[in-house]
Amino acid sequence: MTLLDQLVVGMMPYVPKMMVRKVASKYIAGESLDDAMNVVQNLNARGMHATVDVLGEFVSDPQLASRDVESYLRLIDAIAERKLKSGISVKLTAVGLSISPQIARQNVKRLIDAAAKRDVFVRIDMEDSPYTSETLAIYDEFRKEARVGIVVQAYLKRTADDVKRLMDGGPTNFRLCKGIYVEPEAIAYKERRAIQDNFMKLLELMFDGGALVGIATHDKLLVEQSEALVKTRGMNSAQYEYQMLLGVLPELRDEVVRRGHRMRVYVPFGDAWYGYSTRRLKENPALAGYIFKSLFKAG
Repeated sequence: MTLLDQLVVGMMPYVPKMMVRKVASKYIAGESLDDAMNVVQNLNARGMHATVDVLGEFVSDPQLASRDVESYLRLIDAIAERKLKSGISVKLTAVGLSISPQIARQNVKRLIDAAAKRDVFVRIDMEDSPYTSETLAIYDEFRKEARVGIVVQAYLKRTADDVKRLMDGGPTNFRLCKGIYVEPEAIAYKERRAIQDNFMKLLELMFDGGALVGIATHDKLLVEQSEALVKTRGMNSAQYEYQMLLGVLPELRDEVVRRGHRMRVYVPFGDAWYGYSTRRLKENPALAGYIFKSLFKAG
């Protein structure tokens, strides 16, 4: 990461939204449900599955949480009616967890009940550490009722214990990722190598416990190491899949597919695109630097 890229990351709040949207649009399907369904249909045609997220998080108004639930209900119907190979991903703070656990549970139940009737898989997303325990508890409660999975983060030091406990409770479907939120060193690994090592330890733990695993990474080393583990253990495609974000390293994604692995692409859409896009840009400072250069070219 160059000094310019670092400076641009700090300046992101002052970059015109129009410019952010132009460059970051590769990461989102668009604002409308039709935009998202068209992207999923294209991915399916190329042999990939999808999971669709209605953008939004940290909702503080129950009415806005209800609005997000309605958006998800329409999404579930659209996936089923178009017979697409896709599930949905839900951030619990988008449906009320930042207001109260009770509101979140009521809204999640509506979604899970609707998804079960339509045979649509629900992935409960993981957010920052203040919500970790409650998110796991809600998953543990509802996984007995429908097809539902959870996300766990390799950079959290607690994750191995969480994985063991969940697997002790019955069949478990994980999405294993590194984690993107800024957490204190007391609870999170900070060094890249330590996170990579824990990622692989967790993956082995999940395979040992018979869990279904979405290997969610764009880290080439982790792709190589996980592929080697899958081969050594003779895993079949029903036991694991790779998962990547829309627009991030599509060449690596396509190469993983060519090597015979199942791929699921995370497809976000909606009018709350700005927060998601700026987070992606902060994770990829080189792209943020590109915005800065584009701004001057446009001028």
